[in-house]
Amino acid sequence: MTRIDGYKALADPTRRQILKLLREGDLPAGAIAEQFAMSWPSVSRHLAVLSSAGLVRATRHGRQLVYSLTTSVLADIVTELADMARVNQADTVRVDRPDTAATLGAGVNRRRLLIEGTNE
Repeated sequence: MTRIDGYKALADPTRRQILKLLREGDLPAGAIAEQFAMSWPSVSRHLAVLSSAGLVRATRHGRQLVYSLTTSVLADIVTELADMARVNQADTVRVDRPDTAATLGAGVNRRRLLIEGTNE
């Protein structure tokens, strides 16, 4: 799995719903499919994406595939997102008054400049 695979898998609301279902416990593929108003092949494709991203694991029990949540991969993604949030917070310049922004100079990245008290 690449990091991109994990993020792409999480980008889809159906796949996020599948992960929520599996948070409660392991489920057979048929029980997962019953929760959605879509064809079985569509659900199967979602499960395949989640599996290839390492977010779920499929185990064969007789004739059934039972899916379980792989929390270690989710924990890695959450940790990475938290790290990114900390970096963004550290890079943000807070200014109490709009007129103070002009004194910061032209080199300040305006996207990261938050001027409190304005609607910009």
